Amino acid sequence: MIGQRLEVRQGQGLVITPQLQQAIKLLQLSNLELEAFVEGELERNPLLQRDEGDAGGEASSEPVETASSGEAGELQFTEPSGEAERAMDARAEDLYDDAPPGERDADRKRDAGESGEQPGLSDWSRVGGGGLDGEGLERPDTREATLWEHLQAQASSAGFSAADHAIALTLIDATDEGGYLRAELQEIADRLGVDLERIESVLAVCHGFEPTGVMARSAPECLKLQLIERNRFDPAMAALLDHLELLARRDFPALRKACGVDAEDLTDMIAELKALTPRPGAGFGGEPAQTVVPDVHVRPDPAGGWRVELNADTLPRLLMDKRYHGVVAAGARSETEKAFVADCAAQASWLVKSLDQRAKTILKVASEIVRQQDAFLAFGVEFLRPLTLKTVADAIEMHESTVSRVTSNKYVATPRGGFELQFFFTAAIQSSEGGALHSAEAVRHRIKSMIDGESVGGDVLSDDRIVEILNEAGIDIARRTVAKYREALRIPSSVQRRRLLKTG
Repeated sequence: MIGQRLEVRQGQGLVITPQLQQAIKLLQLSNLELEAFVEGELERNPLLQRDEGDAGGEASSEPVETASSGEAGELQFTEPSGEAERAMDARAEDLYDDAPPGERDADRKRDAGESGEQPGLSDWSRVGGGGLDGEGLERPDTREATLWEHLQAQASSAGFSAADHAIALTLIDATDEGGYLRAELQEIADRLGVDLERIESVLAVCHGFEPTGVMARSAPECLKLQLIERNRFDPAMAALLDHLELLARRDFPALRKACGVDAEDLTDMIAELKALTPRPGAGFGGEPAQTVVPDVHVRPDPAGGWRVELNADTLPRLLMDKRYHGVVAAGARSETEKAFVADCAAQASWLVKSLDQRAKTILKVASEIVRQQDAFLAFGVEFLRPLTLKTVADAIEMHESTVSRVTSNKYVATPRGGFELQFFFTAAIQSSEGGALHSAEAVRHRIKSMIDGESVGGDVLSDDRIVEILNEAGIDIARRTVAKYREALRIPSSVQRRRLLKTG
């Protein structure tokens, strides 16, 4: 029979409230994006105002909460609790039910640390207005990649060891918007604790990145790299690059003498120079270069270890004026006005608590990263340990997606320079003896070193022999993995290397 009846059912489900969405977004924002968001909230919400530290002001006499975490000292934490903590620790698959499958998959991969690419910057420029479109979905990032993101992506696939990859990222950070390297190599070597020769070796690889000529230290070097790529660099052209000041003065007789060519050849050489690009980075878009402001400072502790402190300059200090709230609430007459005042009060209270929780979470994650990578801070880039999001998440009892968001677009200032928090995460390979894990990048570097040591009179190492040597060193690795690493390093097979050695 067909009929109607009443049933009571009980079920569980996660409700993604606007407050929960806001807390998740706040955690991922950089300090610049957070400042833009806070400015928008201050304009929208009349109950919110900045805490300027004026104890005598009326607004600061009865704040609901302040968003500063300066009292959460170096490695001391107040355990988070309540709704704010649950918001911060939401799983990636629970974020946006209505997001397209591709977006959900990409987010899960990013949260799980599966992507090997260097993280880019998300477009949160419209977060101050809510950050969502009419359907509740995030607006897509349509801006052009910057030169630095382009170089970082190439560095990730260049086959560097963990230490060399760190050097490459440091060199990329020192590259200006025109594509020129604006740093002394010796200063970088001293800061990272490595030899100058190693810095120069990494830079030589970076000189092979696109666009050709990028990361040159001078205009002649930039033009030289482009000529080499075109197979047009010869002694005469080298002499021309050494005497560009004569070309600038249009002293052609002196140029012909310096280069040892006639007038026709000199005209052709000058035409070739004019076809080159003196500013290889000028073709890239993106936002103007901005000085990176660290979110966290790491300093040596006189008592031993490291002091980890939040940068107070990047923390918005907000409060809700309870006195003004009382005045406007008493003056509200219609239901619409009462609802608006109540909503502003709830949003202000939630934002203050969320900002406080965000600061504490960043400090907690950064402190654990410093604890795991203390050898790098003490001894240099060679001592980077293999580290994953899961390792940090388990240590601080949070979800991996939370750690992923905290480390995105956040920077730390250390005695060895400024680094993005994502910099400290490297892959690991199991030890065959059950000991400490080995960094995948370090294993790749060891393979390259072994092959570089081959000589004409010695044995050429096959992939199987490399596996045996690594197993003897306590590294559990398969032959196909060695072959994959060798191909990523663009190293020929043992048969091809043997032929190359014989032919000289």
